[in-house]
Amino acid sequence: MAPARKTHRKSRNPDLIRGVGKFSRSKMYHKRGLWAIKAKNGGVFPCHEKKPVALAPVEKPPKFYPADDVKKSLINKHKAKQTKLRASITPGTVLILLAGRFMGKRVVFLKQLSSGLLLVTGPFKINGVPLRRVNQAYVIATSTKVDISKVNVDKFDDKYFAREVEKKKNKDEGEFFEAEKEDKKDIPQEKKDDQKAVDASLITAIEGVPELKFYLAARFSLKSGMKPHELVF
Repeated sequence: MAPARKTHRKSRNPDLIRGVGKFSRSKMYHKRGLWAIKAKNGGVFPCHEKKPVALAPVEKPPKFYPADDVKKSLINKHKAKQTKLRASITPGTVLILLAGRFMGKRVVFLKQLSSGLLLVTGPFKINGVPLRRVNQAYVIATSTKVDISKVNVDKFDDKYFAREVEKKKNKDEGEFFEAEKEDKKDIPQEKKDDQKAVDASLITAIEGVPELKFYLAARFSLKSGMKPHELVF
């Protein structure tokens, strides 16, 4: 389809020569119908009053200014989304830890927390790994699974693992050396009972599968001659 042709708008007062119109000023007054608009509004042209603009309060510039530029924090409207769980990781899957204090240990995956971290346990009685949070980027999912239908993990969330913040106090020289001699804080008895309750349900399910207890207790490591790309977990 051909494009529509543009029609040039004709002036009501065409130029005879450049700068000189065909009709006079009074003739154009009647030709444009301005007399009718003026008569309709009581002999005065209508005018629209402009809305009053609120004047911004005048701020006196400060007498002193900071020597360094002060950075203003930008507004962040990004809403965090929960990390998508890998398809190979399902509740009860045995995972191999790749980093951290328990590197090479095999653990049982219980559930994903709201922060996206994985809740895992050894169990503690078998390989010494307590209830802890792990990033899924640092685990290998195996094909081995444990029945965790009888394990109750409803009370465990990110707040459960939060550390208690204590206010720092100014210490004297004598108090400073005494603080070094103090022993580390013991784990609360409540958390010990929670660990025992989870282990009891898990160990019952693990002992029902032959050789699974020894599999979880053994540490994973690569030996000479092993090809990682050919391993099937």
